[in-house]
Amino acid sequence: MITVHHLNNSRSQRILWMLEELDLPYEVRHYQREPTMQAPAALRAVHPLGKSPVITDGDRTLAESGAILEYLVDTYGGSKLKPAAGTPERIHYTYFLHYAEGSLMPLLLMKLIFNRIPGRLPFFMRPVGKAIANGANKTLLDPQIGAHFMFLEGELAKRQWFAGPEFTAADIQMSFPLEAASARAPIVRQMPKLAAFLDRIHARPAYKRALEKGGPYELMK
Repeated sequence: MITVHHLNNSRSQRILWMLEELDLPYEVRHYQREPTMQAPAALRAVHPLGKSPVITDGDRTLAESGAILEYLVDTYGGSKLKPAAGTPERIHYTYFLHYAEGSLMPLLLMKLIFNRIPGRLPFFMRPVGKAIANGANKTLLDPQIGAHFMFLEGELAKRQWFAGPEFTAADIQMSFPLEAASARAPIVRQMPKLAAFLDRIHARPAYKRALEKGGPYELMK
């Protein structure tokens, strides 16, 4: 039996969704964030880094969203949720499996951190913190994030899903950064292809089932 060590409001929601898409039996062990929004120490008993998502499958323990998705589709998916090797779709699939966390999420995380800096400073230092955050956003983060959104909008103008005409694990991997961006930046919903992608994934029965099992899913702003 596969066990998902599931942290609320986290990337592990993608793993539940993947398991539902593959129609695999699994168990969910729930963990709640600390008041600091960090993962609880109990997760270190599962994996030394104490992060989520983590799954256990027999004597195997796997961390990292992309690695878990690849393991599940390679081990249990057969021909589902993965394009055939040697096709252009497979190249897109591999790219977006890595792009989601390797290129897009670091920028979104940096923006979240900079936006929180002023509120974490003593009152008299908040104007300085706000000026630093605004400067970083204006000169560094917002232009880069905007370029990424335009890139993704263009990719989805070429094909319905990120790898091609069929839904794959790459779309599951891409869901978290786009949902996170949509929660913080209304511009994402103003881009028709990205907005349509989010609507399509939210309508999938497996996505809805995963949400029921994972609990409320409110991405941090």
